[in-house]
Amino acid sequence: QVQLVESGGGLVQAGGSLRLSCRVSGMTDEIDIIDWYRQTPGKQRDLVAAVSSSGTTQYSDSVKGRFAISRDNAKNMLFLQMNNLIPEDTAVYYCHALTLSPVQHYWGQGTQVTVSS
Repeated sequence: QVQLVESGGGLVQAGGSLRLSCRVSGMTDEIDIIDWYRQTPGKQRDLVAAVSSSGTTQYSDSVKGRFAISRDNAKNMLFLQMNNLIPEDTAVYYCHALTLSPVQHYWGQGTQVTVSS
């Protein structure tokens, strides 16, 4: 089992920055990919940024150049630095972990990010 707890969401003006954190506990050595998703009401949950166990990162086109995903393996933490925020970034942001052997998805409870114009 893997447990994920997000923090760092809040209200920010357009152009501002926020840093989300995800505390990871449990079978952390089994995680193959860990990432951030976001979801707005009535829409599907979309991938924002991901980092593999080898350190390879991936970003959605909508956040590329503005967001940065990073991990601190020693502290079992995942971060999402969000810069130059726009109102369209408003969503609930979820930390997600994937193990491949066996395939298992884990989700945090989510943290709300609201960007005002």
